[in-house]
Amino acid sequence: MMITPLSVPPTDTEVDHWWAVLAAARTADLPGTPPPSRTEVAGVLRVPSVRGRSVYWATEDAVASLVLFTDGVNDHTAFLDELTVRPDARRHGVGTALWARAREELLADGRTSVATEVDLGGPGQAFAEAVGFENVLSMAWYVQDVRAARWAQGAQAAKEGAGSPAPGYELHCWPGLVPDAWAQAVAVAHGAMEDAPMGELDQQIQTWTAERLHAAHRKILDRGGALTTVAAVTPDGEVAAYTELVLLDPAGPRALQFDTVVVPAHRGHGLGRAVKLRMLAEAAVRHPDLRTIATSVADDNAPMLAVNAALGYRRERAVGYFQLTL
Repeated sequence: MMITPLSVPPTDTEVDHWWAVLAAARTADLPGTPPPSRTEVAGVLRVPSVRGRSVYWATEDAVASLVLFTDGVNDHTAFLDELTVRPDARRHGVGTALWARAREELLADGRTSVATEVDLGGPGQAFAEAVGFENVLSMAWYVQDVRAARWAQGAQAAKEGAGSPAPGYELHCWPGLVPDAWAQAVAVAHGAMEDAPMGELDQQIQTWTAERLHAAHRKILDRGGALTTVAAVTPDGEVAAYTELVLLDPAGPRALQFDTVVVPAHRGHGLGRAVKLRMLAEAAVRHPDLRTIATSVADDNAPMLAVNAALGYRRERAVGYFQLTL
């Protein structure tokens, strides 16, 4: 079995192979969930993570990738972003060989732990546990049917001005990069993520700056995606809450809700619901062919689960952050 690192940048043939492996696996393992498009796969392979050094390998029937964090606070750990084997090639040692190559890279780079996201109840969980990973943070993916939500919430959204927040707040919407004048305020608000459930995950939340925010957002755009941020702001320019909607492929049927943050001092005013309602209204205009919005939420995050339930999100599948100490 030959394990080959990808070219830098990867060739069209390499992208096509990676895409074919992922599409075959996702179609078999997650029927009813759209597989990644070629645009999405090409973007990931050609524009690396801003959090660290990305490494990619492929065999005839499988692909794997690591992100070795270099953000200054998580340089001891890494994320196994992909380890996928075509369904018809499983149980022949392909995944084990790729994992051995990834583990070798981790040890050579001095990493002491590695994490990965795994769908519970599927082949990924069985493999992860077999090589020593343990579930340290239980989560689930939730999905909102955008068209049904527009019908059900249209009258209410219109009544409330498409999610107008409580008195004293104003909603702003920024497609693409957050404007320079607001980037630092959004970065400060991101600090509220520090109290999000992390389980026993061996990672620390970074201190965000305007530059780090723009780098993360620019990566999405450079990969060919679309990004919209909706924020609730105070008269003195503080960002009290925000949410991000990302289409990894603007032509695709599914969007991802990235961060949704409400700063602690501003909780209890319905701002999480307000920014999400406004985002739904913006999506109706900007992405008329969008069918679903998906987001992952930790099982312990009761406030966000309540907000999503009120907006019509349904639980799609259970996942876990699995971690291995090297």
